[in-house]
Amino acid sequence: MSTTILTLVGSLREGSINRQLAEAAAEHAPDAVDVVTFDALSEIPFYNEDIDNDTDRPKAADDLRAAAAEADAVLLVSPEYNGTMPAVLKNAIDWLSRPYGAGAISSKPAAVIGSAFGQYGGVWAHDEARRALGVAGASVVDDAKLSIGGSITRFAEVHPKDDAEVAGAVTGVLSALAGAVVPVAA
Repeated sequence: MSTTILTLVGSLREGSINRQLAEAAAEHAPDAVDVVTFDALSEIPFYNEDIDNDTDRPKAADDLRAAAAEADAVLLVSPEYNGTMPAVLKNAIDWLSRPYGAGAISSKPAAVIGSAFGQYGGVWAHDEARRALGVAGASVVDDAKLSIGGSITRFAEVHPKDDAEVAGAVTGVLSALAGAVVPVAA
């Protein structure tokens, strides 16, 4: 049996280090773990309850909810923007939290990893993202985290997937997420 982990990347830049970190996660996923990245976060408007209905809801929001519903766990890969998570990740969490109490991430294991230029690697953003996930109903896996500092210099000449320390840490986070998945009774 395979575990599917939905990955949401908080940087919209194609060549961002956090996007590369998501690529590293996909490449170094443990056996029986599939990492799927949702790449349409930029197409989802800010959450507005007035358009969250079967007539007006944007297709990209429906697609995000469907991807989360099909996944066994969620992994956010976040940079740090002005001391917090990017708005695109917060917006995704908002869409995934509805309907209240029965959102697509309700009770699903979730974790946050990422990299930032500062020495702490975006830890403030990651803490905020974990808090928002928990409030939205996800089951945050407390020991599954990774904040990589000094991203611009550390990854100036090496892709995160080729950094043995990063690859090992990412594999550990994915293993912890997969281990937190509660099997569905047949």
